Amino acid sequence: MENENRMENENRAGEESLQDTVQRLVDAGDASGAATQALLALGPEILRFLRSVLRDEEDAADAFSHFSERLWRGLPSFRGQSSLRTWAFRIAWNSALSLRNDAWHRRGQRFATGEASQIAETIRTKTVVRVERQRDALEKLRQALSQEDQSLLALRLDRGFSWEEVADILSSGGQRVQPLALMKRFERLKKRLAELVQKQGLDE
Repeated sequence: MENENRMENENRAGEESLQDTVQRLVDAGDASGAATQALLALGPEILRFLRSVLRDEEDAADAFSHFSERLWRGLPSFRGQSSLRTWAFRIAWNSALSLRNDAWHRRGQRFATGEASQIAETIRTKTVVRVERQRDALEKLRQALSQEDQSLLALRLDRGFSWEEVADILSSGGQRVQPLALMKRFERLKKRLAELVQKQGLDE
């Protein structure tokens, strides 16, 4: 518990430092510089999140490109009502939903190449060689879950967001998700995974 608290404090400190840097650049009128800093700092972990949720390298690349363009355009209007990291992950979650639901994906339409897309592709190319092709037993079980349940696990367990932050990220389309409801859903999900592990003999 002490190590977890120390890591959380270190992550928060790094978050605040990045947010201060980005905000100073935005205030100085350097929106491009601010977006570049945000993408370089947050891009790799957001790409990992999208890969864990979408389970397909091409889909993750498309969603990451979409996310990058939206962050680039939206950062000048960022008002700090949530942390920069939470705000960015919410954009990433909405990008994943857009890819799943929107017609542009079914048509295979790509976004126009711009500064954001170039940075996104650089981040993706640098990390793609580290993508694990072989999933362990738990990862195989995760693939059977819905996209929403996979996202809940990724945000809470893999990325370490608080319940309030997870609720903020997963709230979309004006439908507010309550932290308490997510906590209950998470407990049910853990129980279901435990049953699957036992059923498949993975706990032996």
